[in-house]
This record gives sequence, structure tokens and C-alpha cells, in this order.
Amino acid sequence: MAQQRKLGLTSDKRKALIRNQVTGLLWNGRIETSLARAKEIRRVAEKMVTLAIREHDKTVAATKEYHNEKGQIVKIDVVNDAASKLHARRLMMAYLYDVKEGKKDDESKSEYRERTRDNRHPVVEKLFREYGPKYRKRNEEKNCSGGYTRIYRLGPRRGDASERVLIEMV
Repeated sequence: MAQQRKLGLTSDKRKALIRNQVTGLLWNGRIETSLARAKEIRRVAEKMVTLAIREHDKTVAATKEYHNEKGQIVKIDVVNDAASKLHARRLMMAYLYDVKEGKKDDESKSEYRERTRDNRHPVVEKLFREYGPKYRKRNEEKNCSGGYTRIYRLGPRRGDASERVLIEMV
């Protein structure tokens, strides 16, 4: 059974640190951290991306009926997640933190509210909408799987000489 690095922290602090850094990596695309932390982050981030690759296109078309204010039956066609995609989404939401989307400089408060109204979990949506299709295409072209992150060594940190690295999504 594979073990985790302890990183000099208690288990609750270590889990929170890794969750925070994985969320930051997936949201921003790159973060700077120590080598030991980056190796732990890589393990979790690759699993999240693999989930997104497997499940990003699994949807089910359904017809929904409801009564409008006049009492008439209205039918609309909706696209829902399949059961496996819903399970993957819930696994991601249980692990990753929610990050608020930033407001653009030229955007008013009402425009920002309208743009972010239906997106309650932007990191999870980014995984399914951006990373899933991108890396599935890459895997099919190269006939491989995995290797979605890259680690660059930046040299020792000034305070304690710990190895600094830049971990980024490929």
C-alpha cells in the first residue's frame, strides 16, 4: 500500500494543505511550492484529471414536464449528467475547495452575478469542460495516459534551503 509523505504536519493540517494546493493547481494551472509537497500534489491532481477524462462526455438527454402558471403542461428537453459522471462530480466536490470566480475589471456587479449564477463549483466545471477534453485528445494522439503535470526545479529556498519547484499542468 502506498504511503503519503508526512511533510512535518499533523494529518488534518496535511490533508488541508494538499487539498488547498491541488485546488490552486487545477484553478490557476501552476503553483510554486516545495518538492515534497509537489510530489504529493501530483498524485491527487492526476487522479482528478483522470476522473474528468473518463466522465466529461457522459450525459443523458431527458424530457422534463412541469405545469406553468396557467396550469398547462410544458415539456422541455434537458441534458443531465449520467450516473457515473454525477458520482465523479460529487467525488471532486467532496475533495476540492470552492473557488470564487474573479470579477473582471470592466464588469459591473450585476453582470458578474449573471455570469456566475449557474456555476456554483467553478473548479469542477473547469475540470470537466477544459481539462477532460484537452487531455483525452492528448492521450489519443500520443496513445498514452497520465503525465498531466510537470515539475520544474527552481533551486533552494532562501530561508531553509528547501528545494523550490514550479508544478504546472502540461
